[in-house]
Amino acid sequence: METRVAIIGIIVENNAVICDIQNLLSEYSDFIIGRMGIPYKQKDVRIISVVLDATVDTINALTGKIGSIQGVNAKTVYSNV
Repeated sequence: METRVAIIGIIVENNAVICDIQNLLSEYSDFIIGRMGIPYKQKDVRIISVVLDATVDTINALTGKIGSIQGVNAKTVYSNV
């Protein structure tokens, strides 16, 4: 099956769900190329970027699971390759 490179941008406004996000990212770790987390203390949010190489279905599944967590927003950008 064809894979795509994508980045998921995640904004976490609820610190209580960080472990939930970590567990999901661990579940999909085989597809993750890299990730970066930035705590933005002035706004009390956490910003996470996750770069993946996976099928569109896999990327959409992860984005949907993360985005369904209360206090979390997630959006995906896909490459053309």
